[in-house]
Amino acid sequence: MPDQPGRRRRGHGVPAFAELLANTRRSAVHLEMRDFYRPSPGFDDWKAGGSGRTDRSKWVSLVEEAVARGVRMRRARVVSEPVSDYVRWLHMVTDVNIKAGEEVRWLPRRQAWDLMLPGADFWMFDQRLVRFHFDAGDGTMLEEYEFVSDPRRVAQVVAAFEMVWERAVPHEEYRL
Repeated sequence: MPDQPGRRRRGHGVPAFAELLANTRRSAVHLEMRDFYRPSPGFDDWKAGGSGRTDRSKWVSLVEEAVARGVRMRRARVVSEPVSDYVRWLHMVTDVNIKAGEEVRWLPRRQAWDLMLPGADFWMFDQRLVRFHFDAGDGTMLEEYEFVSDPRRVAQVVAAFEMVWERAVPHEEYRL
């Protein structure tokens, strides 16, 4: 699920998400296709009877700053139905994303069966750079990324995301 926005790159190596977003000029899109992500302190709190709310101020600041410079931020989530408890919680806390300036849509997996989707979640910046990220089977996010900038491969990702976006239901209208 969420990246760790405060992480910074030191020297050569994988750029931090904040750095990638800071260099974005027009659009940042995120495709999420799992029904569960780990670690998730907010979800754990919610399951234990708490509010499920965590401090996401760093994320909000990143989004607000990007949107203020004219970056359109879109997030699409492909989810199984009936939804998992995790997705139920995620839907509840998505108001923070919306308030920060993200557009969020939900696509039931049964409506995505004929789409040619990549095998991993990704962030795409300005339709030029894709950062695929990988998760273990238990939902744990691995610190492994694959960056793609070959225009032929990026075009496939653009097409996949836009097909999902076209079919997906805006957050405000998606009912669990």
